[in-house]
Amino acid sequence: MNALMIQGTASGVGKSVLVAGLCRLLARNGVSVAPFKPQNMSNNAAVTIDGGEIGRAQALQALACGIEPTVHMNPVLIKPEADERAQLVVRGKVAGTLQAKRFREDRISWMQMVLDSFAQLQALYDVVIIEGAGSPAEPNLRDGDIANMGFAEAADVPVWLVGDIDCGGVFAALTGSLDILSASENARVKALLINRFRGNLDLLDDALEWLENKTARPVAGVVPWLALELPEEDAPFRHALSSEHEGTLFNIAVIAYPRLSNHDDIDPLASEAGVNLRFVRSPDELQPADLIILPGSKHVVSDLNWLRDNGFVPVLESHLRYGGKLLGICGGMQLLGTHIEDAGVEGGYADGLGWLALSTTMQAEKTLKRVDQPSVCFADKRVTGYEIHHGESNSEKTLFPFELCSEDKQVWGTYLHGLFEQGAFRKIWLEEMGVRATNGLDQQQRTMASLDLLADALEQAIDPVLLEPLLRRKTCQ
Repeated sequence: MNALMIQGTASGVGKSVLVAGLCRLLARNGVSVAPFKPQNMSNNAAVTIDGGEIGRAQALQALACGIEPTVHMNPVLIKPEADERAQLVVRGKVAGTLQAKRFREDRISWMQMVLDSFAQLQALYDVVIIEGAGSPAEPNLRDGDIANMGFAEAADVPVWLVGDIDCGGVFAALTGSLDILSASENARVKALLINRFRGNLDLLDDALEWLENKTARPVAGVVPWLALELPEEDAPFRHALSSEHEGTLFNIAVIAYPRLSNHDDIDPLASEAGVNLRFVRSPDELQPADLIILPGSKHVVSDLNWLRDNGFVPVLESHLRYGGKLLGICGGMQLLGTHIEDAGVEGGYADGLGWLALSTTMQAEKTLKRVDQPSVCFADKRVTGYEIHHGESNSEKTLFPFELCSEDKQVWGTYLHGLFEQGAFRKIWLEEMGVRATNGLDQQQRTMASLDLLADALEQAIDPVLLEPLLRRKTCQ
């Protein structure tokens, strides 16, 4: 078996994390493996080694494999800009605007290109682990599907169907999904997988036997609920605070505006023992806060208007008057500037919040680049990350990795996603902010620890008979 597709009964059942875990498990056992997702819809993106843009989850999965991500691992990326409009990214480059009313018709033309990318990965790796999108059992999305069973049928790959027991109804979700599939699609599902189980596994014995008899296919395994520090596709990981640090915490509030993007920039801060980090959607939730972060935005002017309309500006002004700090990342930094002028990307002109002496012009050509260099004003500590933005702004090069900083050092702005990945830089910057309880660990160390924990759990949970065909696909040296 040189390919396996993981599909789910719904969005959020853990497909992206399970694919990462399987990739890590295979890679640790000497299998040459790569991830693949035909079509992704997410505003959380990463820059690949070949200078393109893919879903952040596929970059994580590539890390689990021990390889560099490429545009072929996610050939179609859809980045929502409004309720019925999205930016279309094909093989890493912006290919135009996608309208919801034409979504089903337009995607049919992408199938051959998606299959070609999949074939390129198959030629390079022994095994490709494929992630589906949402659910394969949506009647309104069946025609022209390239993300789930449409792709599985065209590429002739087997499927494992995943359900999330933690949210309830997993047996109905699994059996109901199978009932909706066509006969050939149903036959393509070779096993079922139950994710995020809490409690005594013996209590499931009767239910698992019922499920196997009902569906006439094996349960590949029951994966336990795990406390993982891994970014989900469309939600930041939930950081559990240790009670020993209560009362000594540095409070960070992250404003979750409607077009929030690249929220995993925040994960390294959330992992710090001395930090209490939370996402907020109301100005009433901002305080207490020592630092407020305006993260990336897929539609800057829209989110700027949302901040004003929802009463955030007076609360932010008060925060600054009392000595609080602000950090803007990418689109969040553009919001903090004096104005935003559009050359045709989002349309129009907008006055910014005016707390940074920064002007931004939106350009049609998107900047996509990786960064790995020493910081200028923070003891030359190594900084890594990537830039994804249409806007071009004035900057002060001596402040790298920041573009600008206010004279009183209360307001900071950067274009760099992944800014806090490197522990040494994160530690020295947090000390500048007033945080002392940091361990200076690189985020990749934390990520790999979670990936190994997940791989250990999968190795224990999955039936060895079902896992063995993947493990025996080893590259001959």
